[in-house]
Amino acid sequence: MGLILLLLLIGVPTLEIFVFIEVGGTVGLFNTLAIVIITAAIGAYLLRSQGLSVLHRVQQNLAANQLPVNELFDGAFLLIAGVLLLTPGFVTDGVGFLLFMPPFRMLLRHFIVRRLANSGRTQMWTSANPHTHEPQTHEPQTGPGNIIIDGDFEEIASETQKGENDNSEKGSSENPWSRR
Repeated sequence: MGLILLLLLIGVPTLEIFVFIEVGGTVGLFNTLAIVIITAAIGAYLLRSQGLSVLHRVQQNLAANQLPVNELFDGAFLLIAGVLLLTPGFVTDGVGFLLFMPPFRMLLRHFIVRRLANSGRTQMWTSANPHTHEPQTHEPQTGPGNIIIDGDFEEIASETQKGENDNSEKGSSENPWSRR
């Protein structure tokens, strides 16, 4: 993993410099800079429009008590695409534009999910109750931690609380909730 990261950190800038020189030699310096600026502006626009769309789908899924897994993948890919398009360079722009295409994101998402599932290092919990991480069961659970005590209560004020309430009724400006 470290070797791959090192190759990316050295290889991508080297490739970008090479492509800049080639494109600059073909279309000229100012046209090259204009292309880089235009792709950054297009990337910002696409990130905003598609990002808002993904955010809307996430909210719809959450409102329907569904996990927005596909939308979260799309959001992560859109974030990476936006960063790549804002980074000056033609290679990063090409990869960024690919990530803005939904069919490419879908293929990449399936590849990553399949790879994670085959690695054996992932776990998934499901529950009918979205507020717990316990498995759904239809049988009553028994055990020492599942004792139910039914009862009523009656609120009884202590002597110090009665004294504080008496002071507050006499016009004292002191907060009745503060301790002395």
